[in-house]
Amino acid sequence: MSLARVFSGTTVGLEPVLVEVEVNIEDQGFPAFKIVGLPDKAVDESKERVRSAIKNSGFEFPISRITVNMAPADLPKQGPVFDLAIALGVLQASDQLDVDLSSFLVLGELSLDGLVRQTNGVLLLASLAKERGFGQVLVPSRNAREASVIDDINVIPLETLSQAVSHLLGIQLLAPFPHQSFEQFEPLSGSFDYDLADVRGQEHAKRALEIAAAGGHNVFLKGPPGSGKTLLARTMPSILPPLIPEESLEITKIYSVIGLLSGGQALVTKRPFRSPHHTASRVGLIGGGSPPRPGEISLAHRGVLFLDEFPELPRATLEALRQPLEDGVVTVSRASGTLSFPARFILVVAANPCPCGYFGSSVKKCTCGSSQISNYQNRISGPILDRIDLHLDVPEVKLEKLTQPDQHMGESSAVVQARVTLARQRQRRRLLDADLICNSDMRTIHIRQFCKVRPEGLKLLKEAVTRFGLSARAYFRIIKVSQTIADLGEQEEILESHIAEALQYRERV
Repeated sequence: MSLARVFSGTTVGLEPVLVEVEVNIEDQGFPAFKIVGLPDKAVDESKERVRSAIKNSGFEFPISRITVNMAPADLPKQGPVFDLAIALGVLQASDQLDVDLSSFLVLGELSLDGLVRQTNGVLLLASLAKERGFGQVLVPSRNAREASVIDDINVIPLETLSQAVSHLLGIQLLAPFPHQSFEQFEPLSGSFDYDLADVRGQEHAKRALEIAAAGGHNVFLKGPPGSGKTLLARTMPSILPPLIPEESLEITKIYSVIGLLSGGQALVTKRPFRSPHHTASRVGLIGGGSPPRPGEISLAHRGVLFLDEFPELPRATLEALRQPLEDGVVTVSRASGTLSFPARFILVVAANPCPCGYFGSSVKKCTCGSSQISNYQNRISGPILDRIDLHLDVPEVKLEKLTQPDQHMGESSAVVQARVTLARQRQRRRLLDADLICNSDMRTIHIRQFCKVRPEGLKLLKEAVTRFGLSARAYFRIIKVSQTIADLGEQEEILESHIAEALQYRERV
C-alpha cells in the first residue's frame, strides 16, 4: 500500500483552480474511507460512487483505511468532478494502476457502474491544463467537444473508468479529440424565432432597437398592453451581430460553470436572451448564493436581458442593477471571499404607463387616479432611468397597419442585422487598441479620445443639458448613442443631426 497523487480541478466563480487529490491507503486501523479538504456533500458522497464504480468495473476495492486529501485544504470543494481522480488515486495507491499520473489532469463524475458522466466547468479547467502544461486532460466524452475548444492540449474522451485505466496503462490508447475552431460552430443565419418583419408599424421603435443593437445601448419600452413591447424586445437577438470568438468564449465559460451547456455542445454561438419573471429574487437576477453563482445578468452577458413588467420588480432588486449597468461587472462579496462575474448586456425593459395600462391611450380610457399613476411610475428610481439610453413610447398599432398585406411588411431582421454588423465592425476597428468591443463599453476617457463631435453638435448638446437639467452621466451617454448613430450612417464625426436624434430618446422629465 502507498500514497498516490492525481491532479484535478475546480472553479471559484469563473476562475479555475488546480486541486491535488492525495490518496493514502494503510492496513493499520479499522477499514474506513475518509475525504478531507473542505468537501461539500456531493464530494463526500463520492465515496459511495467511487467504491461501487471500482467494484463494478472489475477492480478490487481495498478493505483498508483510505484517506483522501484535496489540496489546497482551505479551499471549499464542490460537486462530483473529483470522482474519477479519486478512483484512479485509489487504484494507484492499491498497486492496481502502476503509472505516473503527474502529467494528467483528471475530470469527471462516476456512476455506480463505472460510467464517466458529464460535469460542469470543463472549459475553464481545460484552459487551466494548458496554462499549467499538462500533457493530457481526461474528460467525460460528453465534455470532449467543450474542452477541445482550447488549442494545444490533448483531450482524451472517456466513457468508463475501465477505459481510463486501459488508456493509462497503454493497453488500449484513446485518440485525442480533435481541436474545434470557432468557425466550425458558427450558427446558421436566420435561425431566430422572432423577426422584425413580424412587427407591424412601430417604425420609431424599430429604429431605436437598431441603434441599441449597433452600440450595445439599453432600451426602455413604455406603452399600453398589446402595443408590441414584448415582441419588439424578442426580436433583438435577430438583429444583433454574430458573436466574435472572444465574446463566444466569455459566454461559454459562464454557461459551462453553471451547467447550462447541452450535452456535446462546445461553444455558445448565439447571443443569449434572458427573460426572467418579474418575481425573480435579487440573488437570482444579480448573482450570489452559497456558493456564489452567476445570476441572470451574467447569463445575459454579451446578449439581451429583457425585464418585462419592470415596475413590478422589487425595489431592492431594481436598485441592485445600478452598479452592473455602469461597470459591466457584478461583484459578489461574502464572508468567504469576493467574486466577480461579467455582466455586459443590453438591458431591454418594458412597462405599462400606469397600473391599468391605458394612461395616455387614444383607444381606451385610463381608470387610474393621479396618485396611483405617480406611485406606479415612481417605483423606478431616477438613477436607474438615467442609466437607460433610449426611452421609447410604444403606442397602440392602428388597425390598417395590422391588416396590411405581407408585401408591405417592414425590413427583415437580416437586412437590419447587416447594417448593425457593419457599424459594430467600425467600432471594433476604432476601439481595438482600448480592447473594447462596442460603444457602450466606452468610459469617459475613451469618449474623449475616440468621439469627435462637430462644434454645432456640441453646442446643441450643451443647450440640452442646461435646459433639461441632464446629469453628467446622461451627457456622456448621449455622446455614445450619437457615435452609434454616426457609425450606422458611416460618418467619421458626430454631426448635429446625430446629437438631435440621440436627445429625443432621453427620458422626459
